[in-house]
Amino acid sequence: MFIARSLLLFLFLLLSQATPLQAQVPDDSIDVFIRDQAARFHVPGIAVGVVKQDSLIWSKGYGWADLERKIPMRTDGVMNIASISKTITATAVMQLWERGRIDLDTDINQYVPVEVRNPHFPEKALTIRHLLTHTSSIRDGSAYRKGYACGDPKVSLDDWIESYFSPEGEFYNSEENFHKESPGSIYRYSNVGFGLLGYIVEQQAGVSFSEFVKENIFNPLEMDNTGYYLREIDSEKRVVPYLYLGPLQKQINASSDTPLPYFNPYCMYSFWNYPDGLVRTSVEDLSHFAMAYMNGGEFRGKRILEEKTIAMMHSPQLSEALNDDLDQGLSWFFSPGLDPSWFHGGADPGVSTRLYVDKANKVGIIVFQNANADNAFFIARKLYNTFK
Repeated sequence: MFIARSLLLFLFLLLSQATPLQAQVPDDSIDVFIRDQAARFHVPGIAVGVVKQDSLIWSKGYGWADLERKIPMRTDGVMNIASISKTITATAVMQLWERGRIDLDTDINQYVPVEVRNPHFPEKALTIRHLLTHTSSIRDGSAYRKGYACGDPKVSLDDWIESYFSPEGEFYNSEENFHKESPGSIYRYSNVGFGLLGYIVEQQAGVSFSEFVKENIFNPLEMDNTGYYLREIDSEKRVVPYLYLGPLQKQINASSDTPLPYFNPYCMYSFWNYPDGLVRTSVEDLSHFAMAYMNGGEFRGKRILEEKTIAMMHSPQLSEALNDDLDQGLSWFFSPGLDPSWFHGGADPGVSTRLYVDKANKVGIIVFQNANADNAFFIARKLYNTFK
């Protein structure tokens, strides 16, 4: 364990590289901190970015994007950002709301062909606001995990959603797919709820969810190497997600002469419920999204949302009785006294990410890690406190 950590730290010292055009940090404390985090939490590669006003003022890659091919981690490297994707899904939803296509507090059955009801409360309507605030009473049943597989999704979003919510569907399960509390009365994080939001966008826009997002978010924000599908991404820039096997090394290899690697690569996977967490992007591309949110919805003269819409999204939506640990906005979170700005994190196999957006101080923080280590928020807070 000590040898593995020392080797990882040495490699980080060799591979840490700042983007040439960016300003340098005041001292080396950031480098020391991030290298220590990487070694302590066994993360092969970390990429970070700091946005101020309307510029990416500093960004840096540490360690490896691909251990086997010895490709360093870079800020233009592309990886799955997991649940930060929910803020992009919420943006698409609010674009339709601004156009008068949907209402946040109307029964969602007005917008979709399959009837969506919690069978324990069949008379209680589910709304888009419920979905955006994780109060819909929709559970991530066991079928949700079945959607993970190597390559691009083999099941379309509409087939998946209809099979999950229709009583005749393959994946319908009244006990597993729904909580036994009514919509609006319970706060429970729901990935499937954001897949349903993507389905609503499809039904109201008349195009696939991925097409709508590309046309209305990625293109205006010049996120040119961003998408949901592997075919949309430059394969040479893909960041490999890893599982650390060090703690199991001795036990697994007790009867084997062939040692396992410390880091096991995951395949480039996807899942059917892709609007909840499958945006593949880079620190550099995501910085454009952060800039838009910090500057009233506008990026380089192109608007993705009205300023008042962002203000609503970044405002508490729930009572303390429902959620007293943090403020829940429309998709976004705020934790008074702990996290100093509206944020969202992400975690998936081999992935850990964090995005901060502080409109008051015009500071945005981005952290990508290609390991599912629960420390990205430490790095984000360190960067925020350094650059705010």
